[in-house]
Amino acid sequence: MSELDRDPAPRLGAELRPDAPGRAEPSGRARVDLVLLGAILLLVAVGVVFVYSASAVQAGRMGDEFHFLSRQLLGVGIGLTLLFVSLRIGPERLARLAYPLLLATLVLLVLVPLVGKTAGGARRWIPLGPLNLQPSEIAKVVLVLYLAYSLSRKQGRLRSFSIGVLPHLLVTALLAGLCLLQKDMGTGVLMLVVLLTMLFVAGARISYLLGAFAAAVPIGALLVYFQPYRLERLLTFLHPEQFKHGKTYQLWQSLLGTAEGGWLGVGLGQGKGKLDYLPAAHTDFIAAVIAEEAGLIGILAVIALFVVLVWRGFRAARRAEGPFGCYLAVGLTTLIGAQALLNLAVVLGMAPTKGLTLPFVSYGGSSLFTLLGASGLLLAVSAERGGFLARAPAAVRTRGAPRLPPGHPTRAIEAAAGLTRAPVEETP
Repeated sequence: MSELDRDPAPRLGAELRPDAPGRAEPSGRARVDLVLLGAILLLVAVGVVFVYSASAVQAGRMGDEFHFLSRQLLGVGIGLTLLFVSLRIGPERLARLAYPLLLATLVLLVLVPLVGKTAGGARRWIPLGPLNLQPSEIAKVVLVLYLAYSLSRKQGRLRSFSIGVLPHLLVTALLAGLCLLQKDMGTGVLMLVVLLTMLFVAGARISYLLGAFAAAVPIGALLVYFQPYRLERLLTFLHPEQFKHGKTYQLWQSLLGTAEGGWLGVGLGQGKGKLDYLPAAHTDFIAAVIAEEAGLIGILAVIALFVVLVWRGFRAARRAEGPFGCYLAVGLTTLIGAQALLNLAVVLGMAPTKGLTLPFVSYGGSSLFTLLGASGLLLAVSAERGGFLARAPAAVRTRGAPRLPPGHPTRAIEAAAGLTRAPVEETP
């Protein structure tokens, strides 16, 4: 019986048996991590407020100052629905859909060049009524789900390159390659970061991971060198003040707005950067609006929420019952944390401009509802009390535990503590 055939993860309201093995809470009900949930909801609330503040003027010229706000609220509604649905279903049941979801995502990515909508010089969106679906956002979450499922099924064989590394590397390269066709190199970089992190946690050989990274560096350099706009973006990024009226205009305005905010900001709705100075004020550069209107204190508060989210996400991974939940939590936490870090680095002039949103905060339905749906899975894992990574000396056993004779002292200790031995799990 594999780890994936076990009952779904404990959810809000799930009963815990007093004699259940590996449980930290002997009685009561398992609850999701309320600190993690609070951090996510606060980030969503910050996003709603500042999306309206950053877009009201531009939307007003379109005849409806609530145009972007209403769409953001629609994305929040869909996202929260997906969050509670995924929380109720549980990650272990959804794991069985990993391959069908991967196939469906590949189809969507292939459709983008054929029927996609172009904006900002890139074709990345499929129009669906009031919302535009961005398959690359879905691809990031589906990749994490696929990797967690595949890695959990290959326990004990992950140190083999042909089994533990190569298949996952090829699938990631395929998804990243389809994103590159949409001029979305930032998503490809994120996918590589997620892949290497999950392989490391799963126990792949460090030499294989270093080799994969070493191979990715020259490939990335060639992709930049042979694409004039990427090379130009990199060269102008190194000297933004020299090109502030051209290629680095948006970055320069972001830096000016961030500096203008000072400690406490100029006040909500009082920022000037969104008045045609900062073209992507409500999307990729919303952090610059927050820094200008809420000041250093405000942007540090947003960063603190992401730090809390990453901390509690990895805490959930450590407390997961089995390998799938552990790897899923690691992957989702890495995805959210790395994307937030890259977005903030761009806004503060520490990285070349990329088309990456600030998770849960930036305007964008696809990013918002996919990440909120994924957050439901992360919250479901946070309700587990198995301690998969905390088990010593090994997290996975392929053979049963040694049987103890009836008079063995350990049996007496276990009986006094009310403990029962975990059933033997066989790994396929």
